[in-house]
Amino acid sequence: MLKLVGVETFYGKIKALHGVSLEVKEGQLVTILGANGAGKTTILKTISGLVEPEHGTIHFNGQRIDGEDSEKIVALGIGHVPEWRRIFPELTVEENLLMGGFLIKEKELLYERMEEAFRHFPILEKRKKQIAGTMSGGEQQMLAILRALMIRPKLLLLDEPSLGLSPILVRDIFTTIKDLHQSGVTILLVEQNVNRALSIADYGYVLTTGKILLSGTYEELLNEEKVREQYLGEGKYMRRSKLWSG
Repeated sequence: MLKLVGVETFYGKIKALHGVSLEVKEGQLVTILGANGAGKTTILKTISGLVEPEHGTIHFNGQRIDGEDSEKIVALGIGHVPEWRRIFPELTVEENLLMGGFLIKEKELLYERMEEAFRHFPILEKRKKQIAGTMSGGEQQMLAILRALMIRPKLLLLDEPSLGLSPILVRDIFTTIKDLHQSGVTILLVEQNVNRALSIADYGYVLTTGKILLSGTYEELLNEEKVREQYLGEGKYMRRSKLWSG
């Protein structure tokens, strides 16, 4: 469904991505792991047209999309939940969702999609007239996900959905992500919570300083010493069973 080949992205003269190649097959949940500043967010921004790559190609369902504007990429079926949520804080929950469905011209269909979205987080339906900026961080993250679902995306890009949330809310968010995946949504997940991400992913990529360091299934990555030491805090001689503690 999605394929990046040799993608290089710059911020001014600073090179953020160094020849990144990866792919996401239809129906998969793929995760990109890495420390702060590794380039994870830049990959998602480049896919969704917020940043234009200098080199390389991006194909979505066989169509080349690198260099296209964000509105066209959304229209093709790519939904993006950005880091730190980026909701419209002065608008209500309902108005935020209407903004997410800006490409839908039929009013009846627009509200039908909204009802579909509320099924994932029913608590937000009770608060649809509430100003979004007055809600908790967890509720705002729920809203950001629902906003992206308004277009009924073929591919959902999730950028650090657990960032700044309590353990209970992290659990709830990841349960929803898993449910979305099982319902047929293809997902590309950027996440620092390695254990959580790998536990639900079909495949993963480890990114460091803008380059793909490793890739594999969750079992393969959990067996990689570099992943265990750098991202799971495991020493060289720790027993493998400890990977599952906590």
